[in-house]
Amino acid sequence: MKHIWHQFTRPSTKYSMLTLLLIGIGLCLAGTFVVHKGFEMTSSLEFCTSCHTMQQNYEEYRQTVHFKNASGVQAVCTDCHQPKDFPGKVLRKLEAAKDLYHHFITGKIDTPEKFEDHRLEMAQKVWDRMESQNSKTCKSCHAYENMDHSKQSAKAAFEMQQAAAEQMNCIACHKGIAHELPNMAGGFQKDFQHLQQTAQSQGAAADTLYSLSEKSLYASADPQSKAEGQLLPASEVTVLERRNDMLRIRIDGWLEKSGKGRVLTEYMGKRVFKATIRDDIKATQTLIEEKTDPTTEIVWQQVTVEAWITADNMLDSLQPVWNYANTMYDATCNACHAAPDPAHFTANGWISGLNAMSAYYRLSKTEERTLLKYLQNHGKDTGGANSH
Repeated sequence: MKHIWHQFTRPSTKYSMLTLLLIGIGLCLAGTFVVHKGFEMTSSLEFCTSCHTMQQNYEEYRQTVHFKNASGVQAVCTDCHQPKDFPGKVLRKLEAAKDLYHHFITGKIDTPEKFEDHRLEMAQKVWDRMESQNSKTCKSCHAYENMDHSKQSAKAAFEMQQAAAEQMNCIACHKGIAHELPNMAGGFQKDFQHLQQTAQSQGAAADTLYSLSEKSLYASADPQSKAEGQLLPASEVTVLERRNDMLRIRIDGWLEKSGKGRVLTEYMGKRVFKATIRDDIKATQTLIEEKTDPTTEIVWQQVTVEAWITADNMLDSLQPVWNYANTMYDATCNACHAAPDPAHFTANGWISGLNAMSAYYRLSKTEERTLLKYLQNHGKDTGGANSH
């Protein structure tokens, strides 16, 4: 080893120092040129879309304003996916090496069907990377300080001024602008399936349980009898008796005195629905107290009722349901824009707030009820996002 080191460090007897210096400079220039041309070639639109696995992405991109617009300014793949600074560019090139592995070895997305199966996973990785970099690739073209809000619509100007004040991440509001949005339901629907499995393994053994979905309420321990009410998702019940696969439960809630007395709510004066009751179940009603809502002057009654339900889809903790609902909220309302914090609206305000967005998402009735219950229970007048 000492001999080798000596060979490297001893003065040359064959070449002059000037010659060695010129050779070194030449090698540096040649290396710089090769690296530059390599980055230039691998950063072109043609190179990025040369693999057949990128054709679907390319065709989606061709339909967007980033490909063709009135000004003729085009943003190519690397403008969005590769930072402009040299360290960031090198790191991104190294990260992209895995794409070659999947292209040539695993064939992970080599068919349209496989591409769709992995679209959400791929999109999430890109969104996470952009978020970690505070969308610096976006802001290399779209800088807050260079925006002329007078040329924007009133709504756009309002949103962009607020975003600029908070230095918001672009990807918080702008998803699906260069490629189709993935099916966001996949993640939270899998979460729901896992919750169902958890409920089955728990076997509804706890004394206090929470409903994962709607549950029919019966007056007797016979699931074949006529349902006389419904327990709504994310509702707490107390178990009084177990008989085979049936549970006799107590439900606590509030009824509006002047109404028909069929809808139980979680809170006095707030339309956070817990259950509907009628007939024989309604007849089990016991009054606890009566109060007048000072805001509306409406009289409310706190009551308990008893009913039978099946033991399936009941959890011994409410937090997993809230975690699932929060994932649903991110996947639906946060998919296209920065959705407000749950504490932004009151419990009653969330009814109209979510209804206004219903045209932009596709949820089942159970999913929508669970999401609304989550938002209402974390609303401005129910303690906020960290209260449950």
